[in-house]
Amino acid sequence: MNTFQQFNLTPALNTALVQMGYSEPTPVQAQAIPIIIDGHDILASAQTGTGKTAAFAIPLIQHLMTSDEGAALVLTPTRELAVQVMGIINQLLQSQEALRSALLIGGEPMFKQIKALKRKPRIIVGTPGRIYDHLERGTLKLNHANFLVLDETDRMLDMGFSIQLEAILPHIAKHRQVLMFSATLPKQILRLAQKYLKDPQHIAIEPKISIQGNIDHKAVRLADEEKYGRLLDELSEREGSVIIFVKTKRGADVLAKRLTKKHHEANAIHGDLRQNKRDRVLRAFRNEKYRILVATDVAARGLDIPHVRHVINYDVPTCPEDYIHRIGRTARAGATGAALCFITPQDNAKWKAIDRMLHPEKYSSKDEEGERRFSRRGGGNRFGNKRRGHFSGKGGGKFKSRGGFQSRNGSGGPRKSEGKGGEGSKPTSSGNRPTKRPSRPRNRKFKFVA
Repeated sequence: MNTFQQFNLTPALNTALVQMGYSEPTPVQAQAIPIIIDGHDILASAQTGTGKTAAFAIPLIQHLMTSDEGAALVLTPTRELAVQVMGIINQLLQSQEALRSALLIGGEPMFKQIKALKRKPRIIVGTPGRIYDHLERGTLKLNHANFLVLDETDRMLDMGFSIQLEAILPHIAKHRQVLMFSATLPKQILRLAQKYLKDPQHIAIEPKISIQGNIDHKAVRLADEEKYGRLLDELSEREGSVIIFVKTKRGADVLAKRLTKKHHEANAIHGDLRQNKRDRVLRAFRNEKYRILVATDVAARGLDIPHVRHVINYDVPTCPEDYIHRIGRTARAGATGAALCFITPQDNAKWKAIDRMLHPEKYSSKDEEGERRFSRRGGGNRFGNKRRGHFSGKGGGKFKSRGGFQSRNGSGGPRKSEGKGGEGSKPTSSGNRPTKRPSRPRNRKFKFVA
């Protein structure tokens, strides 16, 4: 498909696309839109910045424009992404008053959202926590929603929203079309797709994770105490807007204040800011009222700010996939950009995981040699055991590392909640906040079980 007109869209939708400057579909749009219009479920994998939002927003509106029944629900991991998705949908709708919409996100007054829901919107965009809140209150009914979009599904699971997703999906109409978009496809995504998608069509755009060719990438090894001084040097040498990623909310505030004292125009964004404050910060950054945005991973996905020239990873991300989404904030829509990563000695393991993801060919030969060496010992791990998860010591003792453990007080069995959306946790009713990871007992003593 070389043009949007080839998708046989409604005249109103074609007019909106022209006014928005959409002339030629991106690869993910060219593949996904006709499949979705034909009514298939899809599991789509594409790197950030490839036009995934329009790939589901266009057929979503086409579906509702050509039917007087049904509604659509779009779930996103963050408020910012939900706002952006709703913005694109509203641009495509233009003045179509018959298709009302509602944005349900944390940090916004509940009474305003309830008022919007009373108008019976056919398009609902929101975050899992706030959607679940409305379902619990009885202010939202989804039994007529027959079109479901899970955007940035891997991020939702990373943030601990699996419990909320499991609680929300049974409320959707049984006969529904489900679209699952994700930048990466870990095993938990595939398990979720197998459970909720029916004969899905698979779409993969650049499935091999790699650094985009239009990003000038650089990694610097240094001591932790050298990071701030090096950051100041890099900022003085670079021109254009910069996003600096840090790992904590407090770290974002502190770094932004330190930079401001050094006469840099900087502000911070993270999950603790109220929604109106977050909106003001992003609006000012979009309008280039200041040059530097210090952010946690709340801004790592979905934000499309074309003038960002540089991304600096002041702290290495814990999750390797987040590295891709961070540097994807620059070089949007075919532009060029630069990415810099500071690596301290404490970050070596994290960086190796990132490098392994980006360049698996560098490690494949070593892994194969390791497997051959271990297999000659008669097993699949370094202890020479064929049964994964068991350590056989003298006297026939064993330590079960999968499914449970045996402690000195004799208690055993599987651990319950393991953090993000674990089995023992419950859905939260606090808006967009994910389920908290339970504290892990310290100094636990183990013994071998005969």
